[in-house]
Amino acid sequence: MAVFNLRVNGERMSVDVAPEMPLLWALRDHLGLTGTKYSCGIAFCGSCTVLLDGEPIRSCATSVESVGEGEITTIEGMSKDGGHPLQRAWLAEQTVQCGYCHPGQLLQAAALLEKNPHPSDDEIDEYMAGNLCRCGTYLRIRKAIRRVEEGRI
Repeated sequence: MAVFNLRVNGERMSVDVAPEMPLLWALRDHLGLTGTKYSCGIAFCGSCTVLLDGEPIRSCATSVESVGEGEITTIEGMSKDGGHPLQRAWLAEQTVQCGYCHPGQLLQAAALLEKNPHPSDDEIDEYMAGNLCRCGTYLRIRKAIRRVEEGRI
């Protein structure tokens, strides 16, 4: 076990865990940030996506020790009250059915719009392709991203 001082959602948080522990479990089990979801466990589905210095990573396959001094953003850090434009667009477009994948989807979309404020539909589809939605709300997700990109939220 080792103590890691993580920067999560703008705050310093310490965890005493094995260095190889996946970041996902440190966030969920040790810091109580349960918005990040576990699904496949092999970095395939994107449900566990968080941002590390603004870049989407799969927290199920990222060790705590590899994070270093990076700034981690989880869905809880996207906004305190659900007022982030993407969160509002998600509601307006009724993207959520089961909702399980959406924390990862939202963070992936935030990274996309940060890098490319005006993506084409093909660019949205390509960037979001690594985040699987078993309910198949991909077209609604694209519409929600487009809504934010067009300033309609």
